[in-house]
Amino acid sequence: MARSRLPLWRRISQIFFLLVFIALLIFTSLRPSSGGSGDIHLRAPVRLFFEWDPLIAVANAIASHALYRGLLWSLLILLPTMFLGRFFCGWICPMGTLQHFVGNMHSEAKRGKQRIDSNRYKRWQTVKYVVLIAGLIAAFFGSMAIGWLDPFSLLVRSIGLALLPAFNFAARAVLTPLEHSHIAAIKATGETLHTVLQATVLDFRQTHFAQGLVLGIVFLVILAASLRITRLWCRSICPLGALLGAVSRWSILGLHKDPATCDKCNRCLLNCQGGDDPIGGVPWRKSECLMCMNCVGSCPHDGLAFRFFRKEHEVATPDIGRRKALTGLAAGAVVVPLMRANTGLDKSRHDRLLRPPGALDETEFLSRCIRCGECMKVCPNNSLHPTLEQAGLEGLWTPTLVPRIGYCEPSCVLCSEVCPTGAIWQITPKEKGWVVGVGADSQPIRLGTAFYDRGRCLPWAEATECIVCEEWCPVSPKAIYVEDAEVVDSAGNTKTLKQPRVDPSRCVGCGACEYACPLQERPAVYVTSIGESRSPSSQILLNRK
Repeated sequence: MARSRLPLWRRISQIFFLLVFIALLIFTSLRPSSGGSGDIHLRAPVRLFFEWDPLIAVANAIASHALYRGLLWSLLILLPTMFLGRFFCGWICPMGTLQHFVGNMHSEAKRGKQRIDSNRYKRWQTVKYVVLIAGLIAAFFGSMAIGWLDPFSLLVRSIGLALLPAFNFAARAVLTPLEHSHIAAIKATGETLHTVLQATVLDFRQTHFAQGLVLGIVFLVILAASLRITRLWCRSICPLGALLGAVSRWSILGLHKDPATCDKCNRCLLNCQGGDDPIGGVPWRKSECLMCMNCVGSCPHDGLAFRFFRKEHEVATPDIGRRKALTGLAAGAVVVPLMRANTGLDKSRHDRLLRPPGALDETEFLSRCIRCGECMKVCPNNSLHPTLEQAGLEGLWTPTLVPRIGYCEPSCVLCSEVCPTGAIWQITPKEKGWVVGVGADSQPIRLGTAFYDRGRCLPWAEATECIVCEEWCPVSPKAIYVEDAEVVDSAGNTKTLKQPRVDPSRCVGCGACEYACPLQERPAVYVTSIGESRSPSSQILLNRK
C-alpha cells in the first residue's frame, strides 16, 4: 500500500512546483509600490527556475566560458539525478507537468491497445540526444540557440508573451461591462473581481507582443501533441530531459521487476510517461524513465518496485548510435555558420535593432541570450518585443526595443535584473545614467540615436507648430532642442515656428520621441542603433567614448 501512494506524492509535488512557477511568472511584472513612492521593483525572485536549469548552466559555461551569478546552483540538480534518475522531469519540471496533465486526457488516438503501444519505447526518443549534442556544439561556437528548446525558456516565452496577455485581455473584456453597469450589485461585483484579480493575476496594463499569436499557437500545438503520444515533447525533443537522461546512467535507484508475479497484463504501460518499458521480459530503459511511479502504483500484484543498488537487466545509457551522435555534432557545427552568413558583420545588422540597456556586444549577447522573454514581460512600458528578422535567424525571438509601442523608462533597469544568463548585464539606475541626480560620472548607456525625417516632421514639412518630441525627451539637458525659424505657409503668410533638432552627444536612444510623435502612419523622428554604447564600430561621433 505504501508503494501505491508514490504517484500521489508525485502529483502533489508537480502541482506545487507548477503553481510556484506560474506565481513567479505572474509576478514578473511591474507592481505599484505599497508605499506609493512609485519605485520600480519586483515582488519575487523570478529567476528561480532558471537557476535550477542545468542545461542553461552547462550551455552558458560552454558559450561564455563562465557561469553567470545563480546558475551554479542548477548544477546541484545533477547530483541527485546521479542517485535518483530523472526525478526532476517527473516531479518538478512545470513543462513536464503540463505535458503529463494533457497526456492523461481521454483521446481517441490512445485507447486500449493503441495506448499501450504508444507508451512503449520508440527509437525516435533518441532525437532529443541529437538536439542536445547540436545545441551544446552550437554553444561551443558561441550561440545559445538551444534556448529555443529549453523547457523553462519555452514556458516563459509562451505563457508570458502569449497566454497571459490573452487572459488579461479576456478578463478585462468581461470585467469592463460589469464595472460600467447601471445596476449597483453588478457594478460592485465587477469592481470587487477587478480588485482581486488586479492584486493577484492581472497585469496593471494590457500588454501585447509581436509574434504573440505564433508563440501561443506553437505552445498549444506542443501540448496537443501529447493527446496522441504521451509526453511527446519530453520523450523526443526536450534537451534538458536528454541531459538528465544521460546523467541518470549513474543512478543507483532502479526498477525491480519480479518475474514470478508478472502475468503480462500490461497495466504498468497504461500510464507510463517516459516510454521506458517497465513491462516484464524486456530491459528497462533507465535514461528514459521519468520516475513518475505510475507503473508501481498500477501493478495489481506489487511486482514492481524501485530499489537502490539493484543489478538486473536494464539499458542504462541512452540508445544513441555513432551515426546519430555525428549527426548532432555536424548539425551544431554547420548550423551556426549558416545562421550567421548574412548577419556576421555589424554593418549588415538591421538599423532598428535596439537592444535593452545593459545588453552586451551583439556577439556576446547571442552567446548568452536564451530567448526566454523575461526581459520583455517585465518591461513596464511594453517596449521590448521578440525579434523576427531584425537579428537574423540566430537572433530569432531575442529582445529588441520597439519605440513606436513603448519607450525605455529612464529609471528602469528591470530587464537587467531578471536576465538569468547575463546577456543583459545587471546594472543600476546610476550606471544607466539617464535620471537627473542619479547619473553616473561616466557616459550614460546609449541604445542608439534619434534622427528626423524632415519631409514628414510637421514644423519642417507643413509649417505646423509641434514640439511634442522635445517635451517628451527625458534626458537633462534635453537631447532634442528647438530653434526659431521663419517659414511661409501655403497662404503666403510668414510665421515663426520652433523646429526640432537632435544633439547626438546627448541622445541615449530611449525612443520617447518616436513613441510620442503624433504622426500615426510613420513617425517623423525615429531611433536607430547607430551610436549605441555596446558597439565601438557603430558610432557617428569621433569623440564619443
